[in-house]
Amino acid sequence: MSGKPKRKGSFFQNNAQLLVPLIALGLLIIFNLFRDPGFFSVELATNNDGNPVLQGNLISILNGASELVILAMGMTLVTAASGGQDISVGCLAAIAGSAFVKVLKSGPEINPWLVLGGFAVCCAVAMLFGAFNGTLVSVFRIQPMIATLILFTCGRSIAYWINGGATPTVESAIIKAIGGFIPGIPVPTPILIVCLMGCFFGLVFRFTTMGLYMQTVGINQGAARLNGINAIGMKLLAFVLLGLCCAVSGVIGVSRLQLINHETLLLNVEMDAILAVAIGGNSLGGGKFKMVGSVLGAYVIQALTITLYAMKVSSTDVKAYKAVVIILLVVLGSPVVKAWFGSLKNRLAARKSASNAGKEAA
Repeated sequence: MSGKPKRKGSFFQNNAQLLVPLIALGLLIIFNLFRDPGFFSVELATNNDGNPVLQGNLISILNGASELVILAMGMTLVTAASGGQDISVGCLAAIAGSAFVKVLKSGPEINPWLVLGGFAVCCAVAMLFGAFNGTLVSVFRIQPMIATLILFTCGRSIAYWINGGATPTVESAIIKAIGGFIPGIPVPTPILIVCLMGCFFGLVFRFTTMGLYMQTVGINQGAARLNGINAIGMKLLAFVLLGLCCAVSGVIGVSRLQLINHETLLLNVEMDAILAVAIGGNSLGGGKFKMVGSVLGAYVIQALTITLYAMKVSSTDVKAYKAVVIILLVVLGSPVVKAWFGSLKNRLAARKSASNAGKEAA
């Protein structure tokens, strides 16, 4: 048998940071199964248009978390490369959504080519603003949270100006399909878009060294530069890709409601995106990352939200309950707690070895 021998436990060592989000998801699943055995049941129903669609809390979790999952993917790259977070993603998604609607309203009727053109424009706009944030961080070396505070402050005003302060509707079968279901496909379209974005990043990481370079820049920018890595370019690329994620999320948000509301579109999603990265076991100080962890973290947040609503918790109290649970998850995944569990494991292993040695001597 050829190849290097596999080390025992190497898989768990390489994926140790996924432990916290997996445990959190497991606890939520167990809790809901005890509370309501049918909580995660999925059924095939017929919607108002007569098309078969999947329904249930599990579908609601996967569907409702779509924008957050996509933003968490981009936030992971920014965190890894810059050692900071972008707090303007919700505002940037609103700008992208407004640009998308502006293009859609420019034609006499919404057709596939107009939708593609609007998507291209909103991606270009969002990536341009992402490059603006990235330039402040990479070239002028402004701390990411401070640099993105500019767009966080004025972003929704820019979204307001794009459509002249109006909240135009974009009622169309195409837009409805993007935010809901494609006729003949029972899975919500936002879930399919998440899968496409996951495949996109998976292929990029598989066939390029972008992920490795971003990790290297985040760990030690000076060492990365000495090894020929363009640290400025990697940080700038991370923010541009986050801009792309904001554009996709903005289009999904607009398509769900078939209108643009610059004040409420993905409001306060910034904190959830950052929390998803943290819950996923990624260091908020930059460096090594696992995008799968951030995706799981986003689903943990959405699953917790759906669970609280199922328990008849009022919308005003949901944030407080979420904060308590998320604090526990973040603390459990902190370096201090991880180090304590590591030392405890070593002590138990040493005690077991000493006990075995004593038995053999006897």
